[in-house]
Amino acid sequence: MKKKPGKIISKILVYIALLALAISIIVPVAWVFMASLKKNSEFIGKDISPWSLPETFRYQNFVTAFRDANMGTFFLNSVIVTAIALVLLLILALPASYVLARFDFKGRKILNGAFMAGLFVNINYIVVPIFLMLSSANRALGVEFFLNNRLILAIIYATSALPFTVYLLSSYFKTLPKGFEEAAYIDGCGYFKTMTKIMVPMAKPSIITVILFNFLSFWNEYIIAYTLMDGNDTLAMGLKNLMAVQKTATNYGIMYAGLVIVMLPTLILYICVQKRLTEGMTLGGLKG
Repeated sequence: MKKKPGKIISKILVYIALLALAISIIVPVAWVFMASLKKNSEFIGKDISPWSLPETFRYQNFVTAFRDANMGTFFLNSVIVTAIALVLLLILALPASYVLARFDFKGRKILNGAFMAGLFVNINYIVVPIFLMLSSANRALGVEFFLNNRLILAIIYATSALPFTVYLLSSYFKTLPKGFEEAAYIDGCGYFKTMTKIMVPMAKPSIITVILFNFLSFWNEYIIAYTLMDGNDTLAMGLKNLMAVQKTATNYGIMYAGLVIVMLPTLILYICVQKRLTEGMTLGGLKG
């Protein structure tokens, strides 16, 4: 059976659009990686093309970025904050999502509505009130615990991501057949064991999607960390300082090396969970 010309043309247009999108994403990323290996002299000059390959691979740029700009410490701080935030988020969101999706109880609609309303609250708009509350708590208790604390920053990250996470996970839990729970109850499993042993493993695609999206959000976040932290800087803050210093000193290779240091963990994570991410995005939004 021959395909209609209209379908062939539409398919070609889709492939062209996807190719253009891929090029628009891959080319800038590849250029940053290439620029991070260049000497400073390869950026300046009338006859120098920005698309030229490095004369020699200058790995010293990464060493300098880590050592002189203290990127190693910033990197460690970001790893600690992001890991704690993700663990807290999953501990809070998984039970809440499961209960809202699978049980009917008084106040369920109100709780679900409150979580959905949280989707419209941008944390960046309320960062100043958060800072004032934490500062007031420090003064009231006579401590310096609530500011410049990686744990507090991780808690704020986790709570700010709860509405989106609960929405996505609860939507996924609704798609799972009830037969699995009924079989678990017959075998003597309680509610908690059924959730942890049966339902959560089945929701892995959606959980991985949540982890990736929130990892990107926490890892690249700047405004909240800049407002609440002073000393325990995260990688985004360190990158901002590095770019300001190296741009003034016209050390562009070191500046781009800092960008690569920030991008690399997110690229590696995305490559590792790409298939699971696609499953979670397609299945998690079927019901809401």
